[in-house]
Amino acid sequence: MRLPIDDILPALKTALAAAGRVVLQAPPGAGKTTRVPLALLDQVKGRIVMLEPRRLAARAAAAQMAHLLGEQPGQRVGYRIRGESVTGPDTRIEVVTEGILTRMLQRDPELAGIGAVIFDEFHERSVNADLGLALTWEMRDALRPDLQVIVMSATLDAAPVAALLDDAPVLTAEGRAFPVETRWLDRPLPRTARFERAAADLIVQALRAETGSVLAFLPGEGEIRRVAGALAHDLPADTSLHPLYGALPLAEQRAALMPAKTGRKLVLATAIAETSLTIEGVRVVVDCGLARRARFDPGSGMSRLVTERVTRAEADQRRGRAGRMEAGVCYRMWARAEEGALHAFAPPEIERADLAALALDLALWGSDAGLRFLTPPPAAALAEARALLMGLGALDPAGRITIHGRDMAALPLHPRVAHMLLSAGRDAAPLAALLSERDILQAAPADLSLRLEAFRDPRRFGDTRPYAIHQPALARVKEDARRLARLAPAVKAPHSSAEMVALAYPDRIGLRRKGDDPRYVLAGGKGAVLDAGDGLAQTRLIVVTDTDGNPREARIRQAIALREASLRQLFAQQISWRQICSWSRREQRIKAREQEHFGALVLADRLWHDAPPDAMIAAACAGLRDIGLPLSDGARRFIARVDLLRAQGLEMPDMSDAALLAGLEHWLGPALAQCRTADDLRALDVQPALRAMLDWDQMQQLDRLAPAHFVTPLGNKVAIDYGGDAPEIAVRLQEMFGMADHPAIGPKRLPMRVVLLSPARRPVQVTMDLPGFWANSYADVRKDMRGQYPRHPWPDDPLAASPTLRANPRRKT
Repeated sequence: MRLPIDDILPALKTALAAAGRVVLQAPPGAGKTTRVPLALLDQVKGRIVMLEPRRLAARAAAAQMAHLLGEQPGQRVGYRIRGESVTGPDTRIEVVTEGILTRMLQRDPELAGIGAVIFDEFHERSVNADLGLALTWEMRDALRPDLQVIVMSATLDAAPVAALLDDAPVLTAEGRAFPVETRWLDRPLPRTARFERAAADLIVQALRAETGSVLAFLPGEGEIRRVAGALAHDLPADTSLHPLYGALPLAEQRAALMPAKTGRKLVLATAIAETSLTIEGVRVVVDCGLARRARFDPGSGMSRLVTERVTRAEADQRRGRAGRMEAGVCYRMWARAEEGALHAFAPPEIERADLAALALDLALWGSDAGLRFLTPPPAAALAEARALLMGLGALDPAGRITIHGRDMAALPLHPRVAHMLLSAGRDAAPLAALLSERDILQAAPADLSLRLEAFRDPRRFGDTRPYAIHQPALARVKEDARRLARLAPAVKAPHSSAEMVALAYPDRIGLRRKGDDPRYVLAGGKGAVLDAGDGLAQTRLIVVTDTDGNPREARIRQAIALREASLRQLFAQQISWRQICSWSRREQRIKAREQEHFGALVLADRLWHDAPPDAMIAAACAGLRDIGLPLSDGARRFIARVDLLRAQGLEMPDMSDAALLAGLEHWLGPALAQCRTADDLRALDVQPALRAMLDWDQMQQLDRLAPAHFVTPLGNKVAIDYGGDAPEIAVRLQEMFGMADHPAIGPKRLPMRVVLLSPARRPVQVTMDLPGFWANSYADVRKDMRGQYPRHPWPDDPLAASPTLRANPRRKT
């Protein structure tokens, strides 16, 4: 059968022969995955390696190409995926999953015997695909200019990829000419609608309205199971139901891909069915509009799966599944008006993934300085990954890979788990497999020990425990455990299961906080919480292996209890005593403690009885910076006097709030030696310490030019208020009789504000020009005052009168 890609194959071969590199765009159903490698067999010298993003797609592509050649996989066409290799001496086309190419390059940087590398479905932008292309291109540039590179995609902006490959030629193939009608919901789903019920209803609608088999896209295995349950009594009699997801056993995956033996079939699939696979008989697609992606938070060092709206590119990919064999229909579980809010493309995985494996591969490669990444790895996530690898002994302090790191990179495991397997040996193989695969128990508590029980004796476990075992997952774990046991070294020193897990997750060893709720602080500094009814909820020390990834306080999904003796034995070099003298904002007091730490965990805590004075003073200063300086009225007036002279250019210390708080240790330190609590600090008189900041000459200048008091003509002292925009005194009017000059202050003799008071000490006049007041306003004031206070002297000439505070004696009648 002729496919659309066939029309462009001659141009592809010509461009590849001329340039050695090509970017090929071809929509779903064009046939690029199976036709391009076969077309290059007679042109490429050596083997052709083609990368597929998923194991299912790799197997299916190899099987289809072998079928077109009239052969079985393992002859001229073979495949290699994790834990499975079907190749032979005559194999010319090898379909591999993306991580395998990286391992091939690390073992043999020249890729001897390989003439072409094809990156299929590159639009999925996995970390391994991005890394594989970067390593391949650097190797080609340095060692193998004859190596041919083809990047193929259905939905991808080809220009950046072509530019990355030194302006590679871009070819575009037309898709299959089968039209696909798109149908949307009349209105958006209500927020209260149950997703699984809505999906099941839309699938039933499609089955009743259309002929042919139906492919429905759901975000994950859990949703597939729940939708299948909701459909149990609604499927037409001639329709068989098949799930399709990555963890499904191979036989069931193949059954989902094969044509229905009788009637038609309904395939409930994850994003695994978006690309590279043709499911026979499908002409109807139901897109439920959600996709599941991994998100990594470098701050917490944890990944989580999030369910998000599909992108427009993903929706187009899914829609294209309906038109591969004949005209089809695509039902979308959203209203047409919602389509504009969809993002154009999914973010590259390198922007949101755990980069520990990438960092290890880069260290093994030797340098990432010249590597061309289509999207560079985020600096924060990469730094976090390298810090983890140093903690695991994979990198030295300079960031170079160690011998242990090379051994870790050789294992098909996350670096954490690889470190565990190398450190604990074959006994750790079951745990390594359990930690690398999906959970084998359904709706079970968090305790990882339950998973080990189910692994070791599933029949007895099923008889004694009320938790269901996920049999396909258990089968994969057992297979992986056998394979990993063969790769593991022989280690004599035995470790408990919890100790093995702690080797992989030292930063996720958790210590229960005080209180009723099972909240834990992890050694890496983050928080996590268990369900209150979980069997581990009262455990003091645990190792957390899986959470929901919440960056604020992650919910623990899987963990194992750890004995403190085990922690001390495994990490003796990382456990140390710290002496801590600090201000507690919560308790409003100084805390002087000696604490035994493992990372952020405090294993032991006791009073530090002989904390040195300097440490206590520093903590008291922190307390003052928290609660503020306890400035009395006298202290504030003193500061205002100093500020006035400083503002007029005299050499005086800076007594602004910021300066005083910044220099607490220097000017107030000795006075803080006995302070322990916030009440002690608030009761502190700081004025003597403020005065001590001035030397003898400065104090003389202060007292002369900005005195604390004004001396009236009668010799009385009146406090000067320096708190306003000008220094101010309040004095009885009669006490100023005879004073011809206005009171002034400071080196620039700034006039003071004088508030003149009545005999009852009520303000009658405010002036900054006393001579002017005597000459002008006094006469009017005198008239008013004589009537109100007739017994007090109100002379016609105040400058000639003597100051007084006395009243005239009463006349005798």
